[in-house]
Amino acid sequence: MNRLSWMGIAGVALIGTALLAGLRPAPEEPDPGPPPARVVLPGRPGEPATVTDSDHVRAPDGSTYNGIDVAYAQMMIAHHEQAVAMAGLAADRAGRAGVRALADRISAAQKPEIDVLRAWLRDREQPESEPGHDHAGMPGMQSATAMSELAAARGADFDRRFVTMMIAHHRGAQQMAGDLLRAGEDQRLSEMANETAVEQGSEINRLNDLDVA
Repeated sequence: MNRLSWMGIAGVALIGTALLAGLRPAPEEPDPGPPPARVVLPGRPGEPATVTDSDHVRAPDGSTYNGIDVAYAQMMIAHHEQAVAMAGLAADRAGRAGVRALADRISAAQKPEIDVLRAWLRDREQPESEPGHDHAGMPGMQSATAMSELAAARGADFDRRFVTMMIAHHRGAQQMAGDLLRAGEDQRLSEMANETAVEQGSEINRLNDLDVA
């Protein structure tokens, strides 16, 4: 076979290779995965809900968290602060020693948790409270009127109000903890929420055992 024939065969081969390359599908782009889910945080009755991303965010210590974690920490600070305020009223208003002792226990447990939640937010450069958010609509939160009436009560009247209000307050905290455990990302906060739910349940039993009705 002469040189011209070999050149013709080579040319046909090159054309065939080019055609095959043109028919070959282009490499697929990496799948970026689903977009961050939008999470709805319910507002108080009559007010709009807040919408936030549930996307993973990495903290300076390498842990991950999301918008639900941030909202929980912010809301639980205010929630705990009200419980501590209620407990602080018992020292000179409660009629029963058991009510005063349980109030001291509540205050001693929740004050350190407030400090931990504040530090968690600070480490992630998050505000302690979401601007414009009214915490009054959180589960278990007591109204300003109820708090004023509790402060004005004394003896058996105080005991009844305190037990009723604190049980409702604790049940609200359990609900908030359950919401975090279902949708939060931060492991430490989840552990705290679980501990909170268990402790609040124990204290509800102790409050019921006081039998102040």
